[in-house]
Amino acid sequence: MTLSSSDSTESDEERVSDYPDSEFTEKNSDFYLNKIKKAEKINPSFIFHVEEEGYQDSADYEDYDIEKEDIVARSYKRGVNIEKIIQRQSIKTKDKSNETQKQEEFSNENEEDSACEFKKDENLESFNEASENEQLSYSDSEMTEEETIEEIKKKKRFFEKNDINMQEHVLSFSQLNLSRPILKALESIGFDKPTTIQSKAIPIALLGKDIVGSAVTGSGKTAAFVIPVLERLLYRPKKIAVTRVLILCPTRELAIQCYNVTKKLATYTDIKTCICTGGLSLKIQEAELRKRPDIVIATPGRFIDHVRNSYGFSPNSIEIIVIDEADRILDEGFQDELNEIIKICPKSRQTILFSATMTDKVDQLIRLSLNKPVRLFVDPKNSTVKSLIQEFIRIRSHKEHLRTAILLYLCSDVFKTKTIIFFDSKSFAHKIRIIFGLLHLNARELHGNLSQEQRIESLELFRRGRTNFLLATDLASRGLDIKGVKYIINYEAPSSFNIYLHRIGRTARGGCDGVAVTLIGEGDRRIMKMATKIAEKHGNIIRNRTFPPNLINTYNTKLQNLENAVQNVLKEEKEEKELLQAEMELQKSKNLIKHEKEIKSRLPRTWFYT
Repeated sequence: MTLSSSDSTESDEERVSDYPDSEFTEKNSDFYLNKIKKAEKINPSFIFHVEEEGYQDSADYEDYDIEKEDIVARSYKRGVNIEKIIQRQSIKTKDKSNETQKQEEFSNENEEDSACEFKKDENLESFNEASENEQLSYSDSEMTEEETIEEIKKKKRFFEKNDINMQEHVLSFSQLNLSRPILKALESIGFDKPTTIQSKAIPIALLGKDIVGSAVTGSGKTAAFVIPVLERLLYRPKKIAVTRVLILCPTRELAIQCYNVTKKLATYTDIKTCICTGGLSLKIQEAELRKRPDIVIATPGRFIDHVRNSYGFSPNSIEIIVIDEADRILDEGFQDELNEIIKICPKSRQTILFSATMTDKVDQLIRLSLNKPVRLFVDPKNSTVKSLIQEFIRIRSHKEHLRTAILLYLCSDVFKTKTIIFFDSKSFAHKIRIIFGLLHLNARELHGNLSQEQRIESLELFRRGRTNFLLATDLASRGLDIKGVKYIINYEAPSSFNIYLHRIGRTARGGCDGVAVTLIGEGDRRIMKMATKIAEKHGNIIRNRTFPPNLINTYNTKLQNLENAVQNVLKEEKEEKELLQAEMELQKSKNLIKHEKEIKSRLPRTWFYT
C-alpha cells in the first residue's frame, strides 16, 4: 500500500524546512527531495524473513514501560480529594459515637434521643441521574442465533472470500513469520501461543487486506492488530519521520491501555508511538505530533482537534487505520467524527475494524470505509468463556430497599478482593464509594464525573492490587484488560444483553477463572432468561445465589445510621469543588492579564461541528 506525492497538501519546500536536523543544503536540496519522495512509500510486497543486518541489538533500545506518573504528568485537570473528606467525616462520626456512649453511661434518659439522631427512612435517597454512556437496547430479533438467508447473501456480495491458506493450530508466534524484535517482545511479556483471533488476523493484516473482526472478550484483540502493524513498520523507510498508523479507541482508558500494549511490543524496535486523548495536555501532544511518530493512538474528538489546530501535523501520510470497539464509538455519538476522519485520510489505506456487535451503524461504517474486507468472526454469537461462572440474586419487589445492603454483604463477607462493581448512575456509584470509605472498605471509582488524573489513578491502583473494589459505570465495560479480576457484580441488570456480556467479560480473561454476580429485580428477568439459554447451549455454569436475611437486615441498619455522614461528605465535597473552580477562574484571569499580547496573537482554534 503506497501513497503518491499528490496525497500531501504541503509543498516540497515546506517539507524540507520541517527537518532542521537533516543534512539539507541549498546545493543538494533537489537530491534529497527526490530521496524523500521515494522514502515516503511503504513497500507493499512484504518479505517474511529476518535479515541479518536489518535490526539493531535490543540493548540499544530502552526497556520502556509506561508508568501512571508518565500519563498523569500530562493531565491538566485535578479534582477534589474525596479520600481526605471521608477520613475527616469518619473521625467526626467516631468522635460523635464516643460522646454518645459517654452520655449513655451517665444518663439513661437521653438514650432514646441520641438514638433518634441516626434514624432515617428505610428507603435510601434515589438517584435518577441519567446513566453515563447510554447504550442502545437491542431487540430480541437481533439476538437470533442464526442469520437469515438474505443477510448471508448480502455478506457474500460485500465481504471478500477468505481463501488464505491458514494453519488451524498455531502453536507459537514463530509460525506466523514474525521478525525477531517482535518475537523477543512477545517472549518478554509472556505471550507464548497466539489466540484464535490472533492466529487468523495477523497473516491477513500482514498482506495489507482490510479486516472486520469480532471475538469473545479477553481473547487478545488488541495484540491481533498491534502485532501486524509493528511488523509492517519494521520495513518502513527510516530516512524521514512520517506518521503512518492511526488507532482509534472509544474511551481514554482504552486508548491508554492500547498505548501500553503497543509500547511493550515495540520495546526492541525504533518505532515511536504517541497518545492523543482528552484530559491530557494539548501542548505536550502537539509537540509529540510535530516529531511525526510512527503510530498515533487517539480518541476521535481529540484527533480531529489536532488535525484542525495543530501546526505541522497532517493525516495525509496515514496508511493504516485501526478502529477498535467500533460499535462503542458509534454508540457514544462519534459517527460524524468517524466519517470525517475517514474522509480526510488517504483512500489508499488499509483499514482494520473490530466490533463486538454488528449493528446497522457499524454495517454502514464498514461499507463506507472498508474495501472488500475479510470477515473474521471466530467465536459463537453472544458466547462467554468456559471458565466464567454466572450467578444471579433474585430481589423481590418488596425487598428492593435492601439492594444496597445485599451489595455490602457480598463485598464484606464473600467477594473481598479484585472486584469490579458496575452501576448505571455516576452519582450513585459515587455515593456507594463514600459508604465503602466510611465502612473502611478499600474502594475507588471510575466514571465520567472524575478528572482524567483521578480516572487514571483509580485504574492503576486497582490494576496493581492496592485497592480491592472498583466502582464503575459502563465506561469500564468495554475493552479494559485488568489482570487478575476475580469477581464482577452488577448492582443493576444492564439495559441490554450485549452490555451484560461486556461487563462480565472483564473477568475470566486469558484462561483464568472468574465469577459474575447480577442483582436481578422483577423487571430484569429477560436478561437472566437469555443468559440461562445461552449458557445451556455453550455448556457454561450458571446458578442462583441466596443470602442470609439476618445479615442483610444488619447491613441495612448500618446504612441507615450512616446516612447523615454520607450527606455531610457530599456537602463538604461540593464546597471544595466550588472553591477549586473559583481558584481556577482566578488563575485564568491572571494569565489573561499577564500574557495578554501572546494569547491574542495566537490563531483562534477551530472546532468540528456535527
